[in-house]
Amino acid sequence: MIVMSVATALVLLALVTQAGVVAVQRAFPPQGRMIEVDGAVLHVVEIGPHDAGLPIVILHGASSNLEVMRRPLGDLLAKDHRVILIDRPGHGWSTRARREDSTPQVQARMIDEALHQLGIDRAIFVVHSWSGALGARIALDHPGRVAGLMMLAPVTHPWRGGVGRYNEIIATPVIGPLLAYTITLPLGYFVTDSGARSVFLPQTMPDGFVKDSATPLLLRPREFIANACDLVTLKEAVTAQAPRYGEIKAPVTIIAGEPDKTVKTDIHARPFAATVPNAKLIVLPDLGHMVQNAVPDLVKTEVEAMIATMAPAQAAAD
Repeated sequence: MIVMSVATALVLLALVTQAGVVAVQRAFPPQGRMIEVDGAVLHVVEIGPHDAGLPIVILHGASSNLEVMRRPLGDLLAKDHRVILIDRPGHGWSTRARREDSTPQVQARMIDEALHQLGIDRAIFVVHSWSGALGARIALDHPGRVAGLMMLAPVTHPWRGGVGRYNEIIATPVIGPLLAYTITLPLGYFVTDSGARSVFLPQTMPDGFVKDSATPLLLRPREFIANACDLVTLKEAVTAQAPRYGEIKAPVTIIAGEPDKTVKTDIHARPFAATVPNAKLIVLPDLGHMVQNAVPDLVKTEVEAMIATMAPAQAAAD
């Protein structure tokens, strides 16, 4: 009787989840074009003038999608620059072909191929949080693609501890999908808002952020599993690539906050800046994790300062 009751409850939750997926996808449809890469599809949104010099590629962190970076930062940069926003593999409307697509190494290769298909040779990369490791990996493995790297509260080095027991469980075969396809979406609706608020601290989350950033897309089972895999494999990935950071030749600017509890500046931004030859570190005493929301004007200023330093060198080359 108990087994039958549990099975019935799981079936009902699975049906609720599937209905929720349909509703979420109708509420937050794709806004850009789809590019086939390595057996998967990447969702890419281009904004701003197409012929405005060096393009800017913006990559989001964990538990999010390109809309998190679009407002206000992407829209602000797009006033004067060509901006390419990409849903990382498995997030938003991008897919992934294999479990291994969770690593910065593989995602760097996929993004490099997508930019090749877009006809983009070199770009400024703006990366946030989890994508700090991805941006660093692109600069290491595809240096010709990276004209400059703007890192916002980046993850770059191994840390003590894990990434949350629930992520480890969701990333586990069989049990993870069972939970993701039954309880994650129904429960997620009750905790998404509070979870997002905590990431902004000590800043206040903007009104309407969860809706404007299409955050409910994360609750879909396939994306929730992909996000968990990204987080669970990240520590091993940065442990492997951190010894190579001295090879990065592109100019790098890092903006981080002293009170950031999500990605600690002393563990990531400071040692990265100390290792990379051409790095500039800006640490603000009252800045939390969501740099792109808290100080978008500063990010734009630093991106344009980076581009300005490249202009004389480009002119000399011409």
